[in-house]
Amino acid sequence: MADFLPLVRRSYLTVYNWTVFIGWFQVLYLALKTLKDSGHGYVYHATEKPLLLAQSTAVLEILHGLLGLVRSPITATVPQISSRLFVTWGVLWSFPETRTHLLVSLLVISWSITEIIRYSFFGTKEAFGFAPSWIMWLRYSTFLFLYPIGISSEVGLIYFALPYIKESGKYSMRMPNKLNFSLDSFYIAILVLGIYFPGSSHMYTYMIGQRTRALSKLKKV
Repeated sequence: MADFLPLVRRSYLTVYNWTVFIGWFQVLYLALKTLKDSGHGYVYHATEKPLLLAQSTAVLEILHGLLGLVRSPITATVPQISSRLFVTWGVLWSFPETRTHLLVSLLVISWSITEIIRYSFFGTKEAFGFAPSWIMWLRYSTFLFLYPIGISSEVGLIYFALPYIKESGKYSMRMPNKLNFSLDSFYIAILVLGIYFPGSSHMYTYMIGQRTRALSKLKKV
């Protein structure tokens, strides 16, 4: 039994990582093809279903951390996944007016390249017990420019969506109601924007620290 459980964990994570890899690869392929054939205004429409599925699947990574299946700290996983889900569902899916913006293409491409590299790294590592040095280098280096592009696109799309959020009142709760509670989605979006600035700086610093530790191991090999 002691040998069986690690095998189950490794098999599950291998399948999980490569399955999500395929999902993000599909997103990237459709985004680039649509960008070339039809222009940026059609990228969201072409990628919507695989994008929603691939991004929503990331919720499982929180569960993986809670169950101890992976060593990634929840404090780093939850904010990143939450912010992406907010943009994916709370902005793009909820407000069609945002879907044709140029930032959608930048967002989708930066997200998909990042995740393709990340899931191929972890998938290879789980399947074979190690990952080639070049994949590790990509995993811990491409974020240096992809992360700022992704974060800037997320912030830009939330900002762009603010007038539509305010005008529609979608997801807001007005008084009076049975719960005796009010909630304004516009101010929630403002709060999220406010959190992005210190949060993204913290995450970028955290990832640079990860990069330093990971690449230092390569030098010792």
